[in-house]
Amino acid sequence: MDRHEKALEILHNGTVIPAIPLVLDQNRKFAPLGQRRLVRYYLEAGAGGVAAAVHTTQFEIRDPEFDLLRPVLETVAEELDDFEKTSGKTLVRIAGVCGETPQARQEALLAKELGYDAILLSPGGLNHLSEEEMLQRTEEVAALMPVIGFYLQSSVGGRRFSFSYWKRLADIQNVVAVKSAPFNRYQTLDLVRGCAASSRRNEVALYTGNDDNIVSDLLTPFCFDIDGQTITKYFAGGLLGHWCVWTKKVAEQFAAIKACQGKDSIPAQLLTLGAQITDCNAAFFDVANGFRGCIAGVHEVLRRQGLMEGIWCLNPEETLSEGQMQEIDRVYRMYPALNDDAFARNFLERWNSERH
Repeated sequence: MDRHEKALEILHNGTVIPAIPLVLDQNRKFAPLGQRRLVRYYLEAGAGGVAAAVHTTQFEIRDPEFDLLRPVLETVAEELDDFEKTSGKTLVRIAGVCGETPQARQEALLAKELGYDAILLSPGGLNHLSEEEMLQRTEEVAALMPVIGFYLQSSVGGRRFSFSYWKRLADIQNVVAVKSAPFNRYQTLDLVRGCAASSRRNEVALYTGNDDNIVSDLLTPFCFDIDGQTITKYFAGGLLGHWCVWTKKVAEQFAAIKACQGKDSIPAQLLTLGAQITDCNAAFFDVANGFRGCIAGVHEVLRRQGLMEGIWCLNPEETLSEGQMQEIDRVYRMYPALNDDAFARNFLERWNSERH
């Protein structure tokens, strides 16, 4: 089994994949060393891999004025290479891919060139395409790279897809997983039921991106009667922007949740944990203001921990919303057991000592 095959096996079995932010300096220029430090934090915290060039990494990296898609993917890949060599651990490398078919193919080929294992194929900005055209796009990209399908919430550019769409998407060879992030239980059920109805149901892993229901998604056995047979699907793991903060605790929580999958009883404290995590997400992702400050909110948590120097985004208008700082203060006070500040401090001490 080569490295890519092993990484895809890890993806299939389920792991923690943070959707990583972009690290900039005070001049809003890409900071490669800071980016590598952040990636290393995720890996030492227990993440099974990372997803780069996704929404949390800022879609503007593709704009000609910044032209950061390749530099970011290269920098992340280099740090993953270094960690794999020193740790002996295989990591799952995911690259975000956007745009209509020609752009998506070009980005998939870049990801392949740089050694990524799979691509997260975004539907964002393509609401003018029919479901048939979206499936054709998926087929063409899947001919180049393993694909993770993506149900994106409508508030950040997604759209509704039918049960039939998800079944047909799961039927496509080289679709290896599907990320569910519509933030909607009805739409999540359409996706899960569609994947369960596919003849490739056992080859397609489900990943939660539902920041409002992370724990519930991972705990729930989704059971469907399909052609007289009871089919049960679980979410194998998570690919989340929310998991790019407090990641050491995330890895511990994920292990506890996975240990409960398939059991007849669920500890009540895990359900309470789920509500607490959702409350934190509301603050970090600025739910009160329609997610306007979601990226800056994540940056603010990382800034407090010393893992980022500031909350700068490529777009100067993208910053914290009014009252968002106070909400982050509140969840920090209310749920002290959920942060990994102590781990982050120790990590930074090690990181800095190795470079002096």
